[in-house]
Amino acid sequence: AGTRGYLDAIATLDVGRFEQEFLGYMHTKHQALLDGIRTKRELSASLAALALSAVAPFPATAQVTGRPITIIVPYSPGTGPDIIARTLATRLASRWGQQIVVENRPGASGIPGTDTVAKSAPDGHTMLVNVTGLAMGPALYRDLPYDPVTDLVPVGQVATGSMALVVNPRALPVGNFAQFLAAARSRPGEVIYGSTGAGTPQHLGIELLEQRTGIVLLHVPYKATADLLGDLLGGRTHVAYLPVHTALPLAQDGRLRVLAVASRTRSLLAPEAPTFDELGAPDADIELWYAVFGPAALAPEIVRAWEDALAAILGMPELREAWVRQGIVPGYRDARAAGSLLRSEVARWKTGAERPGIRP
Repeated sequence: AGTRGYLDAIATLDVGRFEQEFLGYMHTKHQALLDGIRTKRELSASLAALALSAVAPFPATAQVTGRPITIIVPYSPGTGPDIIARTLATRLASRWGQQIVVENRPGASGIPGTDTVAKSAPDGHTMLVNVTGLAMGPALYRDLPYDPVTDLVPVGQVATGSMALVVNPRALPVGNFAQFLAAARSRPGEVIYGSTGAGTPQHLGIELLEQRTGIVLLHVPYKATADLLGDLLGGRTHVAYLPVHTALPLAQDGRLRVLAVASRTRSLLAPEAPTFDELGAPDADIELWYAVFGPAALAPEIVRAWEDALAAILGMPELREAWVRQGIVPGYRDARAAGSLLRSEVARWKTGAERPGIRP
């Protein structure tokens, strides 16, 4: 008897042989544990516990034969939410022994994809990975087809990310944030900032910065990040927000200059860049946060299963290393804390969008 014997028994579904081979193996390797098993019933219970230690199943209330769990990402492949969803899907599939599918539904600021989840059956088969922009929707769209606070339930926040305020130093020759403010104040409405579209974090982030500092800039929205970056590097746009990991290589070769990071603390990727708080512009940050959501009536046991799984997955050192390289900082907060964050962010952006002309 030995390891090969009971593995062969499993492969051939020979239960009797499995019991015999397993007992022999346990006599050799774990005599003390085996001595505590007095009956076949106790042996069966022990084997079940052994199996469960390898795979933590998804709650039975959410399991339907042949149906995978779909994680909807309302943005394009390669974006932060997409990277996060695909990483989680792989690890959740291993943990739960259940198929997990990631489906990208980009467009319209993520509204259609998010609406699909908000209106889905609360059985745990349709979930959502979204970002800060979810909390901005109520401030921007009067006809938003869902309320992110009442129609969705967070099962956990999983990460944060930082944006960097950058300038093209040839188009706008300023060396730091104070010089940027001076230039903008001397030329109200002439310094051009670009965003990836009206209502995006890049757009509302600059609008918030204008409110906090009293400057007035000219907004030019772009359809895609590549278009914005092309004009920024070409000098047709002066300033913009970019993800820190995108901005750094361009700053290192002198094509852009980082003025600040729009987060509450300094970025792990750019520790030398100051925050707005440090620069005298408090509450101008637009720190990105990423969370997983389900429809509002999701069963409590499903929420708990996601909380347990996310906490375990986000504790993996290799995951942290991979995400940080892409500008994503893992950080778990449970469903209650994530819900509190969402509510406070919705309120904050509603206040920030009161300025005339911000609504798309």
